[in-house]
Amino acid sequence: MPELSEKDITQAVALFYDGDNAPRVIAKGDNLLAEQIVALAQEHDIPLCDNPSLVNLLMQLELDDEIPEALYIAVAHILAFAYELSGKFPTGK
Repeated sequence: MPELSEKDITQAVALFYDGDNAPRVIAKGDNLLAEQIVALAQEHDIPLCDNPSLVNLLMQLELDDEIPEALYIAVAHILAFAYELSGKFPTGK
């Protein structure tokens, strides 16, 4: 996945997923805060996904909100991609 340049970042949302509960919003922001969220993720080798439509929907949630059921499939695809990038696969596979 190509690196995001700071000039391309206008919004960012960070999700946390513990494997048991629905993913939840742990950070979100516009402009400078979005750039900082992305920079911190890159610094810690956290996979990024550039999906402005999904980010726009997630920006409507409050911090610590679980994602709504309507977004489960979209977020599941992103989580699966992130796990694959990290070399992690479901147990038994």
